[in-house]
Amino acid sequence: MNLQYITNGQGHKSSVQVPIQEWEKIQKDLEELERLRNKKLFLTELAEAVEEMKQIKGGKAQARNAEDFLNEI
Repeated sequence: MNLQYITNGQGHKSSVQVPIQEWEKIQKDLEELERLRNKKLFLTELAEAVEEMKQIKGGKAQARNAEDFLNEI
């Protein structure tokens, strides 16, 4: 990566310049990471819901009414 650093009067790095093509790739990668994180969260919550339904069917948990469910979300 071709970075250019900007320093202050004491020589400490204060900023960095990234070529636009590399910045656009970073942005794209971050968007993909966020998409994957959202997908993982969805799948985790879905698995939890399935497990809860199994427990309810097995008599190990009590079903909630719709109002309680909606208040949770």
